This record gives sequence, structure tokens and C-alpha cells, in this order.
Amino acid sequence: MFLVSIAALQQNTAILREVANAAGCKVVLALKGFSCWKAFPYIARDLDGCCASGLWEAMLARDHFRKHIITYSPAYDEAEIDELLEFTHHLDFNSLSQWFRFREKIFRHPRFLSGELQCGLRVNPEHSTGETPIYDPCVPGSRLGITAEQLAGADLIGLSGLHFHTLCEQNSDDLESTLKAIDRKFGHLLRSPQFTYLNMGGGHWITKPFYDRELLINLVRKAREEYDVEVWLEPGEAVAIHTGVLRATVMDVFESAGHKLAILDVSATAHMPDVIEMPYRPYVFLVDSSPAVAGPAPAVMLTGENYHLASDPSHASFTGDHLSTFRLGGPTCLAGDVIGDYSFDRDLVVGDVLVFDDMAHYTMVKTTTFNGVKHPSIALLHIDGRIETVRVFGYADFRDRLS
Repeated sequence: MFLVSIAALQQNTAILREVANAAGCKVVLALKGFSCWKAFPYIARDLDGCCASGLWEAMLARDHFRKHIITYSPAYDEAEIDELLEFTHHLDFNSLSQWFRFREKIFRHPRFLSGELQCGLRVNPEHSTGETPIYDPCVPGSRLGITAEQLAGADLIGLSGLHFHTLCEQNSDDLESTLKAIDRKFGHLLRSPQFTYLNMGGGHWITKPFYDRELLINLVRKAREEYDVEVWLEPGEAVAIHTGVLRATVMDVFESAGHKLAILDVSATAHMPDVIEMPYRPYVFLVDSSPAVAGPAPAVMLTGENYHLASDPSHASFTGDHLSTFRLGGPTCLAGDVIGDYSFDRDLVVGDVLVFDDMAHYTMVKTTTFNGVKHPSIALLHIDGRIETVRVFGYADFRDRLS
């Protein structure tokens, strides 16, 4: 079961609201990271809207968030443009060819003529700051964003915004160096009266304790003053980080080539793919009836249960032969469906419950029914301790997906 804490979500969005107010900018939820729309009523007050990666996410924002909508996609088809023109507020394009293809239609639309709809371009400052290539849109030959060379001499009539998204789980010092690159490459555009908004994208770890929020506030203020533009931020992970867990049950334990193995009823590839793609190492807690609790338990855990934090041999050294290391894996046929090696205070047994921390963002949005593995249900943990199950998956969800 995916269990999302409303209290933890609101704690994050309160921080985002405070930062946005201090910086004088707008902050929106990136639906690609967290789109559990049953939670929207509890966080919409603190956020200015949503950013969507295409038509379906934009429709979700329209139907369930009901505030400002920013839409950006690497490419649109004509039918998508026709629908988006009716309700999105920012429509950002990834290439000049896409903009040139659709701009005459956009110019004629009443919402564009009235100013209710504005259009922008995603730019690529060619300034890499991240450490994971799969999440770096500034690598040579990137398909995401327009370079300064490509924009040179182009007809940009009708555009009013620039959009960049180059960060991933990063602090504001990386934003600072990125903004310097933006100024070198595109500052002349931002200083012209034509451009009225600058979208700084996502990847800002604003709600992490170590994040330098004061620097972010100063950077946004400086950009607003320097370019006389409205600034937008699109945090996805910062909204939902440390707000949810995934509860799993041990289905089988055995040994192979000197390794203790535990098969769980959840899968890395099907239910937490960032464990394989990023790669990301989640904290794991063992639910235990013992009165002693080893290590801190996340706030989203159910009251009345005790949790023992497992050690991760790949990241932490440990001593003592009382620790029992298990390789945790999923129930699919993929040989690499492995969450990792973790050490516990005792041997795992069938029926044990393990809780994976930080499973709200980039988890539910990426899950699949690969191998016909049962999909975890989705539940909200309300402030009063009540658990509301908002989605239960069954055989029909697997059967009907491809028919």
C-alpha cells in the first residue's frame, strides 16, 4: 500500500508558500512528480497551480486543481493544441519548428488575443550541473530545449516567456550558476519588453532541511528586478518529498550462493522504478512488535507500530554478527528487480512487513502492471489519524489496460 501523509504534504507546501511570498514569485505543482489528485484539496491553497507535461496532465489540473496551468511538452500534435488552447494559461514549446507550426492558429484564438493564454519557449543554457546523465537536459545533443545558437535571428513574435529546467534534486547554488548561463545566452531576450515571464522549472530541493532558501529568494528577486518578469517555479519532488511510504510484505525467504534473499509483494521495476533508474536507495523500516525502536521513524508511519531502521551495507559500515543482511527483491521475472541489500536486527520471516520511506514522488506516477503483479493500493493518512483508501487495484485494471 502507498500511504501518503496529508500533514507532511502540508508541511512542505507551507514552506513553498513562505518562499514564494518572500521571493515574489509563483510556485506550482509539477504533476509529473506527484499527481495523486485526491490530495489536491489539501495543498491547493499554498500553491499557485500546476505544470503539466502534456494534455492529460493539463486536463487533470483543470478538473481537480482548478488554478493556473502551465503546459510544456517536447512535442504536441494538432488535436492536443486544439484542446489545450481552450484552458491552459501558459503553453511552452520545445522547438522553433513546433512554434512555427502552430503559431498562426494560436494567434487567432480568443484566449491568446485577450492575454489569457501566453506562449513561451523552453531554452537550453548548455550548462550541466547534475551528476546523473539520464536527468541532464544539457548534455550535447539534448532533445530538450532550444540553444542560443538555434534562436539566433529567429522570428519570436508572439512569444512572451522563456522556460528552462536543468536541475534535479539540487541546491540553490546550482540554480545560481545556471542563471548566470541563462543571462549570458538569453539575457538580451529577457531584458526586452516582449518577454514577461521566466519559468525556472523544477529540480529545486526547497523543502530539504539543508536547502539554502535564502539564496533562492535572493536569486528570484534579482531575476525579477533585472528582467522585469514574473518568475515561476515548478517543484514536484519538493512538494511530496518525505510524505509517503510503501508498505510491503515478505512473501518468501531463502538462501542462494551465500546470500539471504527475501521476495516481497512489491517490485522495484513495477512500483518504485527510480530505485533502478536513478539509482535511488530508499530507507527501509521493519515493522516489529518489540517495544524498542531502533532509529527514527518517519512521521507518516502509523501510530501504534514500532519500526526498526535497516542498515544499508552499500552506504553504511556496521559491525556485529547479530545483523542479518537480506537482498530484497520483487516478484517479477526481471532478474534485476532488486531493491538492494539491507541488514536487520534479526532474520526476516514470511509475513514480515517492511516500510519503504519517501515513496510519494515519482513512484505512483510511474507504476506499471508488468508481469501482472498486484498493484499496491493508494491511501491518504489524514491529520486526525484516519486512513482513507482512495484506490484499490484489481485484475480488471491489468486486463483492461491493453484491450
